[in-house]
Amino acid sequence: MNTYPNQKPGLVTAIAVMTLTSGIINLFWGFIASATVLSTLVGIVCLPITILPTILGIFEIIYAAKLLSAQPQPVRPSQSIAVFQILMFLVGNIFSLIVGILSLIFYNDLTVKDYFAKLNGVQVYTPVVVAPSAPVPMPELIPEPSEPIVPEVEEPVKPKRTRKIAGK
Repeated sequence: MNTYPNQKPGLVTAIAVMTLTSGIINLFWGFIASATVLSTLVGIVCLPITILPTILGIFEIIYAAKLLSAQPQPVRPSQSIAVFQILMFLVGNIFSLIVGILSLIFYNDLTVKDYFAKLNGVQVYTPVVVAPSAPVPMPELIPEPSEPIVPEVEEPVKPKRTRKIAGK
């Protein structure tokens, strides 16, 4: 646990170091892939795809440098870099995939969220839970019929005839 209020949480340092390492690997990965692709005629068409790891590597190094600096700079958690790191598995970089997943997990930690909120000068509000009040009963609404209700009248039952017995 951090004893100093301005000290970086360990997870923020871990995110910064992993992002820096991933940036360096992506730079080399992009340079090697671009050099390999340029050696073939068909590969020249695929050159824009091989430049993408290099561009991501530059952004990762800049972001990690901001996180690792001795004088903290206002910087937000970069979930977009983490998503692009995860997408680097499409070019075969499994290390960036792992770093991206871990970064997204670490960004959701409460100490990391609090650190970034304090770093950016955002006041952290703790949610106040209000007990729900008893529901107010609604008056019962009875719909008025459109036609008047006529009570059903039963038809009178015919009396049964009695038979006369002959001979009495």
